[in-house]
Amino acid sequence: ATVGIPYGGGKGGVICDPKSLSKSELERLTRRYAFEIAPIIGPDRDIPAPDVYTDEQTMAWIMDTISMVRGHTELGVVTGKPIALGGSQGRAEATARGCLYALREACRVKGMSLKGSRVAVHGFGNAGANIARLVAEDGAKVVAACDSKAGIYCESGIDIAAALKHKAKTSSLRDLPGTKEIATEDIIAVDCDILLPSALENAITLSNVGRVKAKIIAELANGPTTPGADRILADQGVFLIPDILANAGGVTVSYYEWVQDQNAFFWSEKLINDTLEQTICTAFNSVHSTAKHYDTDMRTGAYILAVGRVVEATSVRGIFP
Repeated sequence: ATVGIPYGGGKGGVICDPKSLSKSELERLTRRYAFEIAPIIGPDRDIPAPDVYTDEQTMAWIMDTISMVRGHTELGVVTGKPIALGGSQGRAEATARGCLYALREACRVKGMSLKGSRVAVHGFGNAGANIARLVAEDGAKVVAACDSKAGIYCESGIDIAAALKHKAKTSSLRDLPGTKEIATEDIIAVDCDILLPSALENAITLSNVGRVKAKIIAELANGPTTPGADRILADQGVFLIPDILANAGGVTVSYYEWVQDQNAFFWSEKLINDTLEQTICTAFNSVHSTAKHYDTDMRTGAYILAVGRVVEATSVRGIFP
């Protein structure tokens, strides 16, 4: 509702350690899970998309399983699929690209320039790695980053292209040439202009919020800031772009993918990115205007805007019978 697309939200999954499973085991696990939830998912019902430790291959297995159950190909039952199976151009980096567009707007509002800004990225999975690359391409200096195994720091800026290659080769950022290792939890406290929590929830808490030095925080992860820490950041004047706006690029391009699947007509990557930029920038400015109108923070502004839209739609529909 925050970005004006007709999707709700929910989570579901299987508790396991996917790093300890073979590809065959992951496929069997995924297909069984897909079969169990088959009655409640579909292109006009719930539509799963990839998240932590899932990818386009996972989505392909789910799509194929549901297609076998239904007796025909169901492209629109999941998003985040491979391009060859009805996936969308730009989906892989959509969460990060949406955040980039929101960051540009936040910098404009704060009278800053993204170019030359010092950035710290907490988490180096799909969203974290992509946002590090994108802000670097915009001229920002990524001075710190971490994954689940190690944190790295470089005062003059990390070579993101080298970091991506190193991560792909070794499965970790540890021992990246030209950087010094720091504790993963210390990324939050790095002296930077922009902090990008891109890992899991509860990264910024009451115990470490006092160490935050960033002027802007954009939440690529879901729920990385606890409510108590949120209040302190607001009181300190930190400009926080909430998760339901900062990471909405992923679900937005998932929506675009569903639209393409439903119409069997596929868009170019340029059209995807241009439409995403328009959607995110419009949403950012609506949230910012709402926050200013009610003299509150961006998260509360986003909630007021989103809940208001749901209330309006519910009121107009009325009650049956």
